[in-house]
Amino acid sequence: MFRAMKFEVLGPVRGWLGETELELGSPQQRAVLAMLLLARGRQVPLDVLIDGLWEGEEVPRSAAGTIRTYVSRLRRLLGTGAAGQVGCIITSAGDGYALALGSATLDLDQFEGRLREARSAWHRAERARAAGLLRHALGLWRGAALAGVPGPYAESRRVRLTELHLAAEQERLAIDIAAGEHVAAIAELRALLAEHPFREGLSESLMLALYKAGRQADALAVYDTVRRGLREELGVDPGPALQEMYHRILRADDCLMLDFDEDRVPA
Repeated sequence: MFRAMKFEVLGPVRGWLGETELELGSPQQRAVLAMLLLARGRQVPLDVLIDGLWEGEEVPRSAAGTIRTYVSRLRRLLGTGAAGQVGCIITSAGDGYALALGSATLDLDQFEGRLREARSAWHRAERARAAGLLRHALGLWRGAALAGVPGPYAESRRVRLTELHLAAEQERLAIDIAAGEHVAAIAELRALLAEHPFREGLSESLMLALYKAGRQADALAVYDTVRRGLREELGVDPGPALQEMYHRILRADDCLMLDFDEDRVPA
């Protein structure tokens, strides 16, 4: 019986063969696997693997041999599944390696696919489907991406993946507000803004949600708070989109009260 292999990077790096979790080894070995997985089948040179695992002067003399040992172990683990089923193949490519997923799946690919489907559904005016797809996509996350994986590569990718996650959360909330779910979105937006106070898109959405809930003064207060914070911490003023939202709320723009406003949803 065929058992699918799948990998997860939207949280701790994990792998599965059917319902059985694979023992992927030490955090550093998982870091090597993550670099190969996220290369999407492209060659990863040996020096890139080394630099991704160790910082500058911390690189041990045995670094190349250690990487080769990790790859050898991963090959044995992933190359063949139960009953001789072919799994993921790690091949030598130049002076490095490449990992072909084959029939295996990666949660990041699933996340990005659902995100594209959600945007397409929204622009076809399939509001409920768009919201559901976004919630399904966000449900794939299990904490911080690449959690527990060491090295500069994991740290840089973690930052980019965290930004991707936050952008998707922001998009979901914008869709909820545009579809009339503004009251429920307010608490979530306040929590996200507490963590990311200078993310103007979140402030813009919160202002709109508050205004649609009949709280014009609170909406304007959000703008004042953001403006002061930006000036004190960064020496800049709010961007054009946030300023426009402020002025539209100030003049009580009736269009903001529409239950559905496609322009309010990120592309």
